Amino acid sequence: MMNAQQHTLKISKKGQITLPKYIRQALGSERVRLTLVDGQVRLEPIKSVAGSLSAYARKNIDMEKETELAWDAVIEEKYAAH
Repeated sequence: MMNAQQHTLKISKKGQITLPKYIRQALGSERVRLTLVDGQVRLEPIKSVAGSLSAYARKNIDMEKETELAWDAVIEEKYAAH
């Protein structure tokens, strides 16, 4: 069964609304997707792309060493004897 709550909001002259704090907290996101379906608006939280990719990120990267390795690979590829 769906747990539904209603709240009446005023749309500003700029077309903005302010979501009540309890709704923002329930969404758990600073970005949302707004979808209009059959005259009704649906609001869905969008998870951070950076956060969703963090599991794939390498920690404690030595950027100077990584840059040096990248340049070495480019030089090897470009000037290696064929």
